[in-house]
Amino acid sequence: MSANSADRPARLDVVLVKAGRTKIRYSSELLADDGTRIAVRAPWAGSGVRDFGFVRFEPGDVFTEFYWRDRWYAVKEVRSATGALKGWYCDITRPARRSGPELVVEDLDLDLWRSADGTDVRRLDEDEFADSGLAESDPGAARAALAALDELESRARGGGFAELLA
Repeated sequence: MSANSADRPARLDVVLVKAGRTKIRYSSELLADDGTRIAVRAPWAGSGVRDFGFVRFEPGDVFTEFYWRDRWYAVKEVRSATGALKGWYCDITRPARRSGPELVVEDLDLDLWRSADGTDVRRLDEDEFADSGLAESDPGAARAALAALDELESRARGGGFAELLA
């Protein structure tokens, strides 16, 4: 018996853009799109292992990613190949845009990490954000990005992202 398209999960290409150029593109399984929030699942799209010192992303890891059309961030739940929760990696982005089979997200250099047990919450890449020149070229976007980072950090320190991702 052959599978037809109704039996296969919908696919969506996630396109991460940075400074006007495509940084990475990867295929994901569309889990939900309610018109505001889009949820996808994808394997680690990087090549090989990426060791940040506080977490390692490696082949076999699975990312369940949440994007919003009205918020300036994305929240990514990271699990190992065995299903163990590693934590949440959050990107500060412009609101996501879905165009047909693509989900386009503009990365604004700021990130946040929250470990699975919540004991490690850290802001990342603030130096890259400062060097990006966004505060000068688009002050409104820079303010929105910093407010988004503050909101995510508050959520991360206040118990996590369960309410946001429910």
